[in-house]
Amino acid sequence: MANPIYEYELQILEHHLDTFGHVNNAEYLALYEEARWDFITKNNLGLKEILSTQIGPVLLDLQVTFKAELKLRERIKIVSQARPEMRNKFVMQLDQKMIKEDGKVASMITISIGMMDLKARKLIAPTAEWMKALGLEEFVEE
Repeated sequence: MANPIYEYELQILEHHLDTFGHVNNAEYLALYEEARWDFITKNNLGLKEILSTQIGPVLLDLQVTFKAELKLRERIKIVSQARPEMRNKFVMQLDQKMIKEDGKVASMITISIGMMDLKARKLIAPTAEWMKALGLEEFVEE
């Protein structure tokens, strides 16, 4: 399916909270990363495959917006979707949102992702497997 939307559900727990009783900014980033690991693992590109192929995703930049507090025991859904165009031949973009049970958006993030050749320690064009996992098959160069 081209350009799929991935959903990851979780409950806000005590270890997610800061001294103000809500999720702090750094924890939002950790939760977004947890959702990304979930969908790449479900697409057979988890840590085992990254270590085997020595190719994996790296974040190049991010823009995050906070819109509503997340509090203890709230259930949320993180939706993730790659943008249907690449920034250039090395850089993909991914949008993610945290949505509360009442439908209110708590946070949004846009990240730029590159593929790192872990042996050469440099960016490479995404492989066909990574493009397919993100629903970007139409950008695979033949």
